[in-house]
Amino acid sequence: MNLKHPKNLKEYPFQKSKEDWQSNLTPIQYKVAREKGTERAFTGEFHDNKKQGTYLCIGCQAPLFSSETKFDSGTGWPSYYDAIKTEAVAIEEDNTFFMRRTEVLCANCGSHLGHVFPDGPKPTGLRYCINSASLSFQEE
Repeated sequence: MNLKHPKNLKEYPFQKSKEDWQSNLTPIQYKVAREKGTERAFTGEFHDNKKQGTYLCIGCQAPLFSSETKFDSGTGWPSYYDAIKTEAVAIEEDNTFFMRRTEVLCANCGSHLGHVFPDGPKPTGLRYCINSASLSFQEE
């Protein structure tokens, strides 16, 4: 998969202490965004969201995805074929659970968002499979 995203960012512009993260996020948001967890399929708040607007990082409110690139992948998680801009997300290799995947993180604060796969629709051919717990939504 040939992605044009920053890789392996270790220092993120937006920083908070662990205590601040925990006090500002719900337990599921913290588990997903800060501990690289995953919400159960078909349970997330934005899986079936059809409203027009922008999906923001739950940690720092950076714009990440547009409703214009959202599609129903049938996987149970909100899916997008492109980020709102290339610099909005960072990627890292994820070899956990005996799998090889590409993790997607917020490039501003390092929050775990989900994974990206090379089986999405045109024009990018990508499927950003993102946890609702990592997102907030700003309706147009």
